[in-house]
Amino acid sequence: MSDSDPLAQQICLFRSLIKSRRLDDAALRILESLLVSKSVKSLKEVQSTLGVFLRSESLSAIREIAYKSVHQKLITLEFFVRAFALIADVESCLALRYEALHMRELKSTSCQWLEVSYLEWLNFAEHSLDNGFYSIAGKACENALLCLKKTDIANPKIDEFFESVQVYEKIKRLKDFAMTSAASRSVQAQAAEYLTKKRTENGKIIHPSLCKETKCVASTMFRIGIKKRNERKLHDLQRTTSKS
Repeated sequence: MSDSDPLAQQICLFRSLIKSRRLDDAALRILESLLVSKSVKSLKEVQSTLGVFLRSESLSAIREIAYKSVHQKLITLEFFVRAFALIADVESCLALRYEALHMRELKSTSCQWLEVSYLEWLNFAEHSLDNGFYSIAGKACENALLCLKKTDIANPKIDEFFESVQVYEKIKRLKDFAMTSAASRSVQAQAAEYLTKKRTENGKIIHPSLCKETKCVASTMFRIGIKKRNERKLHDLQRTTSKS
């Protein structure tokens, strides 16, 4: 990719904005335009390159704002959450979302406007569960239940009691499923490790299917949604190019 390549120039511009901490909508628009590639291969290459860059810069940026205001910290986290979502880096996106929610939770005792609702924790739990992060989904469910309990204590309205019970049961089911899935994955990982060890010791070939983890049955819409959006943009660009 030469310096005269428009894509290379756009990547260079995006890198420059991030390094100068221009973490705004303009930078995100440039990032979004970079993902409208001419081929799936080049799209994957761009996502991979930018993923490495953004993970490194997000860590640096977070260290730099260690002594800044909570508001500034949240703005920075929100930018990188959106950036990671655009490049379909689900793990980094969820990690920073959790960081932001946790920070708000800690600071909400002195700043009520930072308070996290049970619905925010529930949404995060569902996204984590959908993408196979079972342990963190279980923790998010616990936080959602705590928030719901606080809400009920603060607003003990009879007409909202049954609705709260239904929500509580939903969160409880999600938590139980997350914990069961996390435990199951742990057992499968231990079994795979044991079988690998035995294979090494005995020099025997064990059928690969015995070492595979059971595929997650939960929805992966969080990741697929981003992928489909990028594919639509790719198809739109190809149609425009063919017409011209």
